[in-house]
Amino acid sequence: MSPDTIAVAGFVALFALMMLRVPVGMAMGLVGVTGYAYLTGGAPALKLVGQTSMRTVTSYQFGVIPMFLLMGAFVSASGVSRELFRAANTFVGHRKGGLGLATIVSCGAFAAISGSSVATAATFSTVAYPEMRRYGYPQSFSTGVIAAGGTLGAMLPPSTVLAVYGLITQQDIGKLFQAGILPGLLAMAMYMVTIAIICRVKPDLLPTVPKASWEDRLAGLKDVWAPVLLFVLVIGGLYGGVFTPTEAGGVGASGAFLLGVLRRRLDGKAIRASLLQATRTAAAVFTVLIGALLFGYFLTITQVPQKVTEFLTGLGIGPYGVLALIMLMYLVLGCLMDAMAMIILTVPIIFPVVTQLGFDPVWFGVIIVMTVELGLIHPPVGMNVFVIKSVVQDVTFSSIFKGVLPFIATDILRLIILIAFPIIALWLPSRL
Repeated sequence: MSPDTIAVAGFVALFALMMLRVPVGMAMGLVGVTGYAYLTGGAPALKLVGQTSMRTVTSYQFGVIPMFLLMGAFVSASGVSRELFRAANTFVGHRKGGLGLATIVSCGAFAAISGSSVATAATFSTVAYPEMRRYGYPQSFSTGVIAAGGTLGAMLPPSTVLAVYGLITQQDIGKLFQAGILPGLLAMAMYMVTIAIICRVKPDLLPTVPKASWEDRLAGLKDVWAPVLLFVLVIGGLYGGVFTPTEAGGVGASGAFLLGVLRRRLDGKAIRASLLQATRTAAAVFTVLIGALLFGYFLTITQVPQKVTEFLTGLGIGPYGVLALIMLMYLVLGCLMDAMAMIILTVPIIFPVVTQLGFDPVWFGVIIVMTVELGLIHPPVGMNVFVIKSVVQDVTFSSIFKGVLPFIATDILRLIILIAFPIIALWLPSRL
């Protein structure tokens, strides 16, 4: 068979394995090694498996992933999410839709120190959802706000997804984190505007809660000094050139551990649980990463990236037409796999197309992550929706998707704005 036929057969086999519920990392690894062995022989393929696995798990650069995951695990176990929600609630909770506004603000703050969309959605399903339901907020609105707020973890630094994109494309992770700040803040602002519009269109939908006193507000602010200190330490040190991204992850994990212990929020049981959670998640990420690298060698030997580049650039629809096709592809893939798998599988194929068309790779990273965020909540499958459903047993999928629809429209509008005005993502990296 020709290399083109083998490449097509490889993609068919990959999606067939995924439909059979084979984990995506294992599926990519199996197809990649089998295809590589067919073209080069069994011995080189087996040697490639050993070298790729060892090089990936011992790489200093890839150490940024488990470190930020560990920091997020310690932060989650320390109860920071409740403190953030309580502080935000004292300032905006009394307004129409105020608990929704507080959820978005606290999700953004929590995302800025956890770096995980799924963790943010799961955490606030236990923190914010009961509070909104206690004051009579509809199920669909409550879960929709949490699902949307959870996506902020993919954009605001330290974002694990942005870090993986940087490692795959050899881009500066610090610049990618800088590029994610303004789009992340824009996302928070637009989500809050969406809630305000919902309140204006349906004034009787959302109740108000009693206004907090200034004493309660100041007390709430005193509780959030730890996450603020941790964020300033990690992100300030990274942007100031004091730490490399991997060192920033190590400092963040150590800082989250020390703050949790000193504030008596982490006991032996919580520490063990955090270590196990971070280890399991890191193992899952590295499995997908190794599988994608093996699949990438198969793509390279069959020259798939070059052929995809030639095909897309030869369509005659212009750079933004090609970009629209890429975005559409990611929306479809969002129905099939999680965010990390999408990035790891597709970026090696799509990135040469992007550079050929002249798009800025840092800006494209932000656009990709934003599209992946949308995949986390859009029907018929959204990872954050499934996470919320697993935590909140008494809500239906249809209710969650109904509540998230206004935020999907907001995300699409935000994508259009960032494509039209790349300076929003590129201004900070050019200044710092």
